[in-house]
Amino acid sequence: MSKSSVVVVRIATLLLAAAAVGCAPRGTRVQRYGSVIGIQPENIAEYKKLHAAVWPEILSKLRDVNIRNYSIYLAEVKPGEWYLFSYFEYVGDDFEADMKRMAADPATKRWWKHTDPLQTPVPTRKEGEHWHGIEEVFHMD
Repeated sequence: MSKSSVVVVRIATLLLAAAAVGCAPRGTRVQRYGSVIGIQPENIAEYKKLHAAVWPEILSKLRDVNIRNYSIYLAEVKPGEWYLFSYFEYVGDDFEADMKRMAADPATKRWWKHTDPLQTPVPTRKEGEHWHGIEEVFHMD
């Protein structure tokens, strides 16, 4: 993976850290984000262990950059082929600026050094993505 793929979309990598950071206040504009990345079977136990004890400074930074209602799911899509699906809601007004602030955070950088090697980016991801952003095709309020 090239160093250039470590920027804005890497938010999803960090977002894997959150178990539940709360919902947006009523009346707040919410943008929903979904993304996917692969994970090798031998990395699943370590990945779960990291996320069972997310560092408090990571959860704090997620809140600080307007991330809410964050979840990560694990699925075996084909025998032996595992993927992580990430969902979160963004309640700020400048996503790119907030993601750059998070990417510059020292604790976030340390967290990514633990989580990134466990992940396998999908071949169809866009330039600059670590996690592959996916299109929302349905949402029920």
